[in-house]
Amino acid sequence: MNEMKKVAAVIVAAGNSTRMGSEISKQLIPLCNIPTIGHTLMAFENAHSICEIVVVCRESDMNSIRQVAEELNITKLKALVKGGSLRSDSVRNGAKATSEDIDFLAIHDGARPLITPDAINRANCSAVEHRAVALMVPVTVKVVDEKGVIVSTPERKTLRAAQTPQVFEKSLYMEALEKTKSAGVEFTDDCALVEFIGAKVYAVEGDYQNIKLTTPSDIAVAENFLIQRGVKAK
Repeated sequence: MNEMKKVAAVIVAAGNSTRMGSEISKQLIPLCNIPTIGHTLMAFENAHSICEIVVVCRESDMNSIRQVAEELNITKLKALVKGGSLRSDSVRNGAKATSEDIDFLAIHDGARPLITPDAINRANCSAVEHRAVALMVPVTVKVVDEKGVIVSTPERKTLRAAQTPQVFEKSLYMEALEKTKSAGVEFTDDCALVEFIGAKVYAVEGDYQNIKLTTPSDIAVAENFLIQRGVKAK
């Protein structure tokens, strides 16, 4: 990767975790005895293409996340900032907290703790060439009618499931944030936000293990993947 380009990770961890049904934020649910956000932070800490990390979270989680970062010796953590009412507000808060000389933003869901440093580096390297990229994996999708009957199967070779990180040139992303805000439109996917202003977003090979923790069953799946990687369950 071009050493002249600086990439900051903006980890979005401000969700309410309603579908998880947990009394604590899903960012703090332990996976192999380490809070979920800890695994996410370690991946970005160990990715050589990342120079700093900003975590966007609920104010009530800040002290806990800061403690996790200290215990895991996360040296790249620059700031913890409060999330907004909308995802775009949260990412905007995180982006504004990055250093002025940052060239690219790697926007990642805090609840994707199985991301690897290799995948992060791969996405960042591609972003330097293309300005806007996202990790993606092939999927099979069915189109159904109002009765739930399958009516067609789109070509799998053209379909991808989007993952994170999604990496954008910082100036491009900030332009997209402002233009979509002025237009009064809201996107939950950062790629769609950038596409709205006419920019092309390129697909980078992702990993099927890079799952997002949404429901309680995802916890067991994530722990099994971590154990396969050699992380010991205590």
